[in-house]
Amino acid sequence: MYLKGPSNDLIPAWKHFFTHLPNISLNDALLGVGGLIFLLLMKQVKNIPYGNKTFWKYISLSRNALVVIFGTFLAYQLSRDGSQPFVITGNITAGLPPFRPPPFSTIVDGKELTFSDMISTYGSSLASIPLVSILEIVAIAKAFSKGKIVNASQEMIALGMCNIMGSFVSSMPVTGSFTRTAVNNASGVKTPLGGAVTGAMVLMALAFLTQTFYYIPKATLASVIIAAMISLVELERLAEIWKSKRMDLFPFAVTYFTCLFWSLEYGIICGIVVNISFILYRSARPQIHLEKKKVSNYEICFVDVKQRLDFASAEYLKERVVKFMSGNRYDVSLIVIKGEEINSIDYTVAMNIISLKEDLEVLSCDLVCWNWNIRAAGVVCRLNGDLCCLFKNDHSIEEVVNNYYLNLQRKNESSIDTVCTSTS
Repeated sequence: MYLKGPSNDLIPAWKHFFTHLPNISLNDALLGVGGLIFLLLMKQVKNIPYGNKTFWKYISLSRNALVVIFGTFLAYQLSRDGSQPFVITGNITAGLPPFRPPPFSTIVDGKELTFSDMISTYGSSLASIPLVSILEIVAIAKAFSKGKIVNASQEMIALGMCNIMGSFVSSMPVTGSFTRTAVNNASGVKTPLGGAVTGAMVLMALAFLTQTFYYIPKATLASVIIAAMISLVELERLAEIWKSKRMDLFPFAVTYFTCLFWSLEYGIICGIVVNISFILYRSARPQIHLEKKKVSNYEICFVDVKQRLDFASAEYLKERVVKFMSGNRYDVSLIVIKGEEINSIDYTVAMNIISLKEDLEVLSCDLVCWNWNIRAAGVVCRLNGDLCCLFKNDHSIEEVVNNYYLNLQRKNESSIDTVCTSTS
């Protein structure tokens, strides 16, 4: 149904489609739909239970080549009388591009542009285009990795080398492509060697077969791309996300609709930003349980920190404890912060611990840090050596509380003795 119009924007594309329905080419529509049905049926041929399974497997894998060959042959035969029933690819310049250094100047509308002029034309896109390209190629690699580990650094090096070498043959900027990768995947490609085979075939085709490409119908190529992309739609994943963690549907929805109404590249970026926001929020709001409990006949505030602390959550811990104590200042005189799961802290957290200690003193309350990792405690101690006494490693909360009040009693008795001695 060949219609020439906008293809990158969803709403303009659909608007153009419905406003130009009378102009649809029936021949192209039949060829495209027929090719799509053939491809989807051929994909199931490998599951035929009888006969040679290897034979059926390779017949299924060759479906893309078969539909393109058939479409090309049909277009050639029907055009021999001078008519052209399908929209075809048309002329393709034969031969290979010359290998030469990339141009550092060009002519546009009769005006020579220097290299700095060409760079300034991109503006901020000079930074965003490589970033989007990297995100896209890594996302594609992860989507098709099938459980294998994806080395993002390796992907970036490959992308950079492709663009550097491509500049010597006047190549377009190279990045990943979901559609082309999907076609490769549908054709049975399993390793990066498939790229070398594809590249070699493209080079040979440009050198010897460009006249044949003239008759390839665009509807046939469209059916190959659509059939490859259909296999990537996994609607069952939505049900799995809904059952496992519904909140993850939000970044999915943001990514999906941004890709749909804006572009694929910016959709990936928006999805990453939303996920980073979730991570930062969880980091800034760790699980902290506060409760007033009675231990050995003493009322204390027990604080159990269930996650690591960093600069994003430093103020939150202090805020929670001070707010709790403001409502219980006459009932509680001791705060115990359990830190078994705090492996390390940074400077900001340490400064907030020191500030919390000072704020609690104003509220006539003391602070004890129980079972903290030595690395986390060391950050506070190096800032203020007098606060090393805050950290206790007793076996139980009862020991911590009893030892604290025993030391407090001894300190008070010592103060009384000092006052009596000075008076006498």
